Amino acid sequence: MAKALTAVGPRLRELRQQRDLTLTRLAETTGISVSTLSRLESGARRPTLELLLPLAEAYQVTLDELVDAPDTGDPRVRARPVQRDGHTFIPLSRRPGGPQAFKQILPPGPPPCGQEQKTHEGYEWLYVLSGRVRLLLGDHDLVLGPGEAAEFDTRLPHSIGNAGPEPAELINIFGPQGERLHVRARSR
Repeated sequence: MAKALTAVGPRLRELRQQRDLTLTRLAETTGISVSTLSRLESGARRPTLELLLPLAEAYQVTLDELVDAPDTGDPRVRARPVQRDGHTFIPLSRRPGGPQAFKQILPPGPPPCGQEQKTHEGYEWLYVLSGRVRLLLGDHDLVLGPGEAAEFDTRLPHSIGNAGPEPAELINIFGPQGERLHVRARSR
């Protein structure tokens, strides 16, 4: 445990430098003072959950990645599936600060939370692997089948649900606002 905690400081500094952030900019983002951030990175301050949570969010990494980040060279992603509103999200990428990829499994039937449309910063691209997916996007009500893709600015009100009697599977890629993926299709 002590060994893992002593590795946190250098890991925090490495993440900040990879993202070309200053301590001042990170302090503005996390609400943690510059002096506390500096002491965390140098090992002079013991990391606590209260401090690590906003840092993990700012760096877009899991707490496990902050505390235990051995680089073994193994390219496999071993993140655990996450359940939210009856949907299963399986992380497929580990690129902090950039696009994040997930396989999403939608249970049959209407989503537990209904089809309430939400907005947030970012950009999303989705590709249907199996089943039928209902995409409410502003005034549009679309049903996508296997092999179909959609790309949209998440500042538009949107909701994704299952449109069929069996589970639906899709790949989601979420990017920061302004960062777009471009789908190119060859004409037949």
